[in-house]
Amino acid sequence: MQILLTNDDGIFAPGLAAMERALRRLGDVFVVAPAREQSGVSHAITFLTPLTSKKVFVDDEHWGWAVEGSPADCVKLGVTQIMPRLPDLVVSGINGGLNAGINVLYSGTVAAAVEGAMYGVTSVAVSLEYEEKAPFPQAAELATDVIERILKQQGPEPQLYNLNIPLEATRVSRPTVKLVETDVSQYWESFEKRVDTFGRPYYWLSGRPDHRQPKPTSVNRETDIAALAKGHITLTPLDFDMTKRSQLAAMESWKLDPQTPEPETTPKKGKRGPSIRTSMKH
Repeated sequence: MQILLTNDDGIFAPGLAAMERALRRLGDVFVVAPAREQSGVSHAITFLTPLTSKKVFVDDEHWGWAVEGSPADCVKLGVTQIMPRLPDLVVSGINGGLNAGINVLYSGTVAAAVEGAMYGVTSVAVSLEYEEKAPFPQAAELATDVIERILKQQGPEPQLYNLNIPLEATRVSRPTVKLVETDVSQYWESFEKRVDTFGRPYYWLSGRPDHRQPKPTSVNRETDIAALAKGHITLTPLDFDMTKRSQLAAMESWKLDPQTPEPETTPKKGKRGPSIRTSMKH
């Protein structure tokens, strides 16, 4: 089995190294990861500048490739240029910090797995609850065990999965895996407004809830956020097809064809476009 391994924390992240060691028992691991941290870039790709990569060595042995790009770039380059053939598995992680709930939309870790699935390869995003000295080796062994079980039981069609591991699961002898939905409850984050040395305002995302955030809507089924809070490993099958088919069917009777506007005989004087004005206090 050939495995493409990437992440969004960068080529030198401890979670990536731990995952590489654990995955060796499943097959040959090709590490293709961002040269620097790319957290929160979602599915960004590089196309306005050249995409470069460098070989990374550990103890004088070639270990992987560092790419000056996003996690999605790494998968694209790994699949089409670096690996000798289409991989049998794409793994993204281990990310330092959970990628649960609405965070799957922002996550570079999840986006890399999505990119792998778009190539028709079973892909798994792996994340571990944040801690300064996180137990990545233990989490990597747990993740690899779950991935091995997935591969043995899933059907012939490639699938996309989001796997999250709470710290509690690395500290018990028999952790449990819960198959759950993604929690899509609304979450408003607050910004800290600060002032730089020139008196100009700037904003820093704090990660704390906005005080105006509505109360969460209760649901009757367990979601990834709730299951993680109980110490369970969570596994969620994902899909990159974002079509809302129920609404598509409801819109079949809508009249949406626009009318062709009459050509103008004399051009109208339009307003000037917007401009940006900057000021600097001295």
